[in-house]
Amino acid sequence: MRLTNFTALAAAALITAGAATAQDRDGWPSSMTIGTASQGGVYFVYGNGLAAYIAEELGINASGEVTGGPVQNVTLVQMGEHAMGMVTLGPMYEAWIGESELAPGLEHTDVRALFPMYETPFQGIALRGQNITSLADLEGKRVSVGPAGGTPGTYWPRIIEALGVNATISYAGASDAASQLQDGLIDAFVFAAGLPIAAFSQLAAEADVRTFTFSDEEHAQILETFPEVSDFTIPGGTYTVQDEDQPSVAMWNFAVVHQDMPESLAYEITKLVMENNDRMMQIHAAAAATLPENFENNSFLPFHPGAVRWFEENGFEIPEDLRG
Repeated sequence: MRLTNFTALAAAALITAGAATAQDRDGWPSSMTIGTASQGGVYFVYGNGLAAYIAEELGINASGEVTGGPVQNVTLVQMGEHAMGMVTLGPMYEAWIGESELAPGLEHTDVRALFPMYETPFQGIALRGQNITSLADLEGKRVSVGPAGGTPGTYWPRIIEALGVNATISYAGASDAASQLQDGLIDAFVFAAGLPIAAFSQLAAEADVRTFTFSDEEHAQILETFPEVSDFTIPGGTYTVQDEDQPSVAMWNFAVVHQDMPESLAYEITKLVMENNDRMMQIHAAAAATLPENFENNSFLPFHPGAVRWFEENGFEIPEDLRG
C-alpha cells in the first residue's frame, strides 16, 4: 500500500514538473534570430556561437544574422524583426533618445538589456610600409572604418574629425576591409571589436602589418570629447605583430531584446550565459568579460524583467530605474 502510494505520488510529481516546464515555455518562439555584424568581426563569431548554444540547450532554432552592427541591431529589435541584438552602449543610447542615424526621431524605448558581453576597444591596422603609428598619420590616407551602421563605422569618422585629421573614409565589412588593405586599395583599416579581432589576426598572419591606436595627446582628447567611451589598454601580445601595450578607448557591449520577450525565455537565456562562462569562452576569448558583475557598466537601459529576476536571485541588485 505504501509502495502504491509512493508510486502515485512520484507519478503526480512528474506530471506536475512536466506541466510546470510546459508553462514556463508559454509564448516561446520556435526560432529566433540574433543580429550580429559583418563577417570577420567578433560580433559575428560571438553571436553565431551564442545562437548555437541557445539551440543546443534551450531547443530553439536560433541563428545569427549578418547586419551592419549595433545601429541596425537596435532598430531590428525595436521593430520586432530580430529577437535579440548585440549592441554597444553608445549607439544604443542614441537610439534610446531618438537620435539613431538609421531611424532618426524614433525613440527605441521597447528595447531591454539582457546581459553584459565585453568591452569594444578601438584600434587600427596598416601595412608596415605606410609608417602609420597614430591617428595623425592618417592625414591624406584612404581609411576603411568598418561597415556603415556599426560602432566603428559610426564613431571612427567622428573621432577622426574631432582630431582634425583629413582622411578619405570608406565603409566595408571586416573581412572585405582586410582584403582591401592587403590589395593596396586602402592605406589603413580602423575598427572596434572584442579582442582579438579575427580580421586583424588574419592580417598579422598573412601580411607585414602593424597595429596602432593613439598618441598620448590624441588619447586624452578623445576621452575628453567622447564621454560614452572609457579608458582601455590593448595588451601587448594580443597579435603577433604587437609587442607592447597600446592606449585605447572602449565601449561596453550588451545583448538586448524586445520588452515583449517572454519573461521565462529572457530568464533562461540570461541564466545560460551568466552561469557558464567557460562555455562562452569557447565561443570567443572576449567572453572573458561576459560576467554578471559587469551589469554595472549599463547606466541607462532598463533590464528585461527575466534578466532582473536572474540577477537578483544571484545576489546582484538592479537599481530601481533599470528595472524594465
